[in-house]
Amino acid sequence: MNNQTVGEMNPAVKFFEGEKWLVLTGLLGFLLAGVCAVWVMLYGGPVAPDGDLAKAVSFNAALGIFLLSTAAIIPFSAMGAKSKASFRWSYIILALYSYFAETAQNFRGVNPRFVKDGTAFDTSVATIFGLVALLLVLFYLILVIQYFRKKAYKLRPELVLGIRYAMIAVMISFMAGIWISFNQGRIIGLHGNIIWLHGLGFHALQAVPFVAWLTERKSLHTPVRLRLIHMTGIAYLLGLIVIGWQTFLGSSIFEWALLPLLASCFFLIALVPVVLMLRRANFMDRSF
Repeated sequence: MNNQTVGEMNPAVKFFEGEKWLVLTGLLGFLLAGVCAVWVMLYGGPVAPDGDLAKAVSFNAALGIFLLSTAAIIPFSAMGAKSKASFRWSYIILALYSYFAETAQNFRGVNPRFVKDGTAFDTSVATIFGLVALLLVLFYLILVIQYFRKKAYKLRPELVLGIRYAMIAVMISFMAGIWISFNQGRIIGLHGNIIWLHGLGFHALQAVPFVAWLTERKSLHTPVRLRLIHMTGIAYLLGLIVIGWQTFLGSSIFEWALLPLLASCFFLIALVPVVLMLRRANFMDRSF
């Protein structure tokens, strides 16, 4: 294949295109996280008997990042206008309820997921929250499938390849979230914490497509671009798998042991393409 030069991608498809409302919903998460953060700084995180505003800060910010990242890549799914609208508004409604449950219940001193001696209202909120979590997974799975179709791949081959890896990582994160629900909490064993697997999987939405986006802008042979994306995607997924196994064993991912060190190596390998492309850019700058 011939070299694909910078700008030879489909110019008709842009990041965030048509996703203003999903973007605004994501930004709402940062606003709520900021409000909760101010409260934590003034009054502390814990709210008797079982609330914790610090958890609301991290949840709202994480959901906001997730929604913004999703809004950025939806245009490359090749879904029709009606399908995108159905996904968009379904996710907005589910996200708004999630913001409400996480923020309001923690302010009221209630764990929004695992209610202890709560009222009928608290139990209802938690039950619906669990259903909302499952619907978030189900609707996202429908989106995931779109990126594994040829129609999407033809729009931006390198970028969509990166998105495919990211989507697999997101599914791992969702499974970790379901694991937390069945475990009735994020702690497993003595020191295992499922939340790290849950969070790192979602960050693949930024990491792997970013590498793919960089490859589009470099004067590289197409096979080289694809190898760099595969390197990042595979290494990131292997890092998640190792973290998952360490957590399953009930051990911390921060202890000095074989599995955490192996996971760190995989994540460092995932960064290698970024370093190579940045060094290539610096070399080209010096050559002129």
